[in-house]
Amino acid sequence: MEIAENAALVVVDVQKGFDEADFWGPRNNPEADDNIASLIDVWQATGRPVVFVRHDSPKPQSPLRPGYEGNEFKEYVERRRGKGAGGAELFITKTVNSAFYGTPDLDAWLKAEGISQFVVAGIQTNMCVETTARMGGNLGYDVVVAYDATYTFALEGPFGWRRSADEIAQASAVSLHGGGFARVVATKEVVDAAG
Repeated sequence: MEIAENAALVVVDVQKGFDEADFWGPRNNPEADDNIASLIDVWQATGRPVVFVRHDSPKPQSPLRPGYEGNEFKEYVERRRGKGAGGAELFITKTVNSAFYGTPDLDAWLKAEGISQFVVAGIQTNMCVETTARMGGNLGYDVVVAYDATYTFALEGPFGWRRSADEIAQASAVSLHGGGFARVVATKEVVDAAG
């Protein structure tokens, strides 16, 4: 795998509110936070750009609502912000799934920086990570999803269908990879290629 010298790392919604298990239910990928941290460390050490995305939920009961502690980045992410070795850093806020519909404009920033490849990590695999990856693919970017640097939660859908967090994450990965939106890989592959 090749990771471009100026490839961006897009860190999606790694916020304290996702630790509220009573709200979200069972999650998968228990090692995801360590993997996200390792990606940020490699990106910052190599002077590559990092984009930190925060979800500002408009729903009054959401653990991600502005003004509530859950809206804040998890400590390990907050500690790393602003610590890059000269690489650009962008902070985006959004109220929907895609980081491309946030403020400031991610697509415009990537184009202005001459970036054509980005790696996505964060929460939730099948929601904001997947939507950001799909839009990136549609916009012509070379998108890589570090699968084990993402996680999600069990969910109920139509017809009483219930799926575990693992099943949902795997279905998301199959759709992204099989559908040609992104390459879905392990964090170690990305770290080895970027280091």
